[in-house]
Amino acid sequence: MNPYLTRRGALGLGAGAGTAILLSACGDSGPNEKVTGGGPNAAPAATAYTGPNVSLAFWNGFTGGDGAFMKTLIDQFNTEHQNIKVSMNVYQWADYYQKVPAAVSSGNGPDLGIMHVDSVATNAARGVILPLDDLAASLSLTEDDFSPPVWQAGVYNQKRYGIPLDVHPLGLFYNKTVMEKAGLDPEKPPATADEYLTALDKLKSAGVQGSWATPFQFTGSMWFHSLLWQFGGDLFDAGAQKATFAQDPGVQALTWYTDLVRKGYSPRNVAQDADLVALRNGKNALNWNGIWTINTLSEDKNLQWGAAPVPQIGTQKAVWAGSHQFVQFKQRSQDDNKLTAGKVFINWISQKSLEWAKGGQVPARKDVRESAEFKALPAQAALAQQIDYVHYPPSVPGIGDALNTVVTAVNESVLLRKEPAKALSDAAAKADQILEQNRKKYGG
Repeated sequence: MNPYLTRRGALGLGAGAGTAILLSACGDSGPNEKVTGGGPNAAPAATAYTGPNVSLAFWNGFTGGDGAFMKTLIDQFNTEHQNIKVSMNVYQWADYYQKVPAAVSSGNGPDLGIMHVDSVATNAARGVILPLDDLAASLSLTEDDFSPPVWQAGVYNQKRYGIPLDVHPLGLFYNKTVMEKAGLDPEKPPATADEYLTALDKLKSAGVQGSWATPFQFTGSMWFHSLLWQFGGDLFDAGAQKATFAQDPGVQALTWYTDLVRKGYSPRNVAQDADLVALRNGKNALNWNGIWTINTLSEDKNLQWGAAPVPQIGTQKAVWAGSHQFVQFKQRSQDDNKLTAGKVFINWISQKSLEWAKGGQVPARKDVRESAEFKALPAQAALAQQIDYVHYPPSVPGIGDALNTVVTAVNESVLLRKEPAKALSDAAAKADQILEQNRKKYGG
């Protein structure tokens, strides 16, 4: 992936900074506009397509190494389906989230696409994407085929708009060489709060600031989200009416994270991506980062590294995750052949997502995750252990705008400009205003 800000920033773009772009480009198509195709009254989706030849435009933002894996899958699909030709258009994610609504509004939109899970509700509310309940029903797909949090993430307003392709959670990446030099077992990364702090103290005694805390969204805010949920808190209340991340669990979470700096386990003012660079260069040992980091670390042939689930710092297991979701776009005139062919493509790719996993992802489909071939991918399989306790932002239109306030709070706290409680309180007040504005904007 090749996103806005950094290679990894794509994972959170759609509902955040990209939301303003999306809304301004979306024209007049609103939540009450008639949606053609894919709704609850549509014909059941077929598991095979036997109609006339069709061509499908598939847009996404897989500009990095993951794009090559997706192209391999598409080439295989086209070979096996002589009456369906899928062509892939790839854009930078920032451009993608701008181009898609404008193209749909003008009647020139693609047939299929990928959206990050935090973009689905916004695009559904604006009438950009179609419900896919018929596809799930005709294929007998349920949350048992995926996992409860992953499956529910594609639902907005009691309708399914996304079919999950993958899960990309945070994980713990560790430099085995640095750990061993500090007297730590390089094959046993810390899994609890006590083990983590013990490891950091040993590293510090060896002259290593062992776990760098970045003040940026990637991955500082994701650390905070994970810790918030681990301490029993949540970002928002039911229905995302009010922000709740400034309550006691949030303060505990951000205090723990900021203390990495205060207690000297991390340097101050860590630059974007400097935490990962330091891990690769042997300057630190433990780094909470996204599963996409597998590809980055694999480039270092001499680096001795490992991957594990994030440690349980709070009272329960929890971890931030993103997800790429398949979507179908609204068309000015409905073409049932294209709709059916598109659903065949979505289902086929979903079942064949082992190849996609090799690009640094956890497949959403349970049967793929449980295959021997996937379990032979050690880093991906390690992070897949978290699948049942991953967390996502609520499926609410414009939620990323409210989440941007959390990014600010983490930044202010980690840079020691505000105490954690004050930073979170100020952010929650702004988030409440944004949530109220969004309810008026989207009719929620």
